[in-house]
Amino acid sequence: MKKRRLAILGSTGSIGTQALDVVREHPDKFEVYAITANNSVDLLIKQAREFQPEVVVIANEAKYQALKDALADMPVKVWTGMESIVQVVQSEPIDIVLTAMVGYCGLASTISAIKAKKTIALANKETLVVAGELITELALEYKTPILPVDSEHSAIFQCLVGENSPVEKILLTASGGPFRNMSKEELSKVTKREALKHPNWDMGAKITIDSASLMNKGFEMIEAKWLFGLSPDQVEVVVHPQSIIHSMVQFEDSSVIAQMGLPDMRLPIQYALAYPFRLKSSFERLDLFKLGTMTFEKPDMDKFRNLAFAFEAARIGGNMSCILNAANEIVVDAFLREKTGFLEMSDIIEKTMQKASFVGKPTYEDYVESNEEARRIASELI
Repeated sequence: MKKRRLAILGSTGSIGTQALDVVREHPDKFEVYAITANNSVDLLIKQAREFQPEVVVIANEAKYQALKDALADMPVKVWTGMESIVQVVQSEPIDIVLTAMVGYCGLASTISAIKAKKTIALANKETLVVAGELITELALEYKTPILPVDSEHSAIFQCLVGENSPVEKILLTASGGPFRNMSKEELSKVTKREALKHPNWDMGAKITIDSASLMNKGFEMIEAKWLFGLSPDQVEVVVHPQSIIHSMVQFEDSSVIAQMGLPDMRLPIQYALAYPFRLKSSFERLDLFKLGTMTFEKPDMDKFRNLAFAFEAARIGGNMSCILNAANEIVVDAFLREKTGFLEMSDIIEKTMQKASFVGKPTYEDYVESNEEARRIASELI
């Protein structure tokens, strides 16, 4: 395969740092053209020195001078601000844009990369949650491939490669998070520290809280709906605590194909960056004899109401998923600052969905306004 030049948006986060691990393992296959971060300037400086990109962007303008001074001896362009991230993805040499920024802020840069006809390795699920209809329409218009990086969507994609048969449904696996066996009363007393301990995956704070509340799985259902052209009723969530089967596809003839592997995000990242090639890796191999057993159960949507809200938002359509995402970003931030309780997050999300203005066929401007309105409502409810 020809060497590919990458822009890694969110290079200092969990996905970004693991993507750079993949580049380290395959320096003959990948070259880093641009890296961006929001606040983590010290790690961004370290990455810039190691990977020698053409462009480095820090979104937080207050940290621009420190970055520029630290890299003054290098032939690298140093930019700042969210608008610079939107611009850098249009750079002609870039082949693949890995969108690993967390939350709504990843939307504008993804749209910019699609319009520049860059292959998108999508790790920012909120992009499709917020504006799935707009993103899929733009990807078709500009003939831009969107390759999923989430382990579940990568698994589904791998199961579908080479298939021409209609999909009956997707079995979207979930670890269940750290609290799946707790009662509602126990959940009401959950602390931030407890919620940040995921049993299987090492992830950033926001996605770890989303995983504990099953909102992450709700977002993944919405993402699957848009990526694979399905209705919400064609996506069934299956709690699989071992996180070995990353997802399954059931076809109309009743066959079920699964993709398996140890919980290691470097595998789906590498698959997206190298597609359609599979590269040899040093990742640990799955040993079924050590594993012994795998278990499966239904999610409890009475206890974990966020998952039910996600299905509701997907069925309603329009800007409702945008409202859901905005409210969730506000309550997760509040929970991490210990300003609201674990179960109270769901109460605020529900009320925000009821109060925010509904738009059936939103434009980009409608999404921007919906995001701002829902954030304001949720903040007032805390």
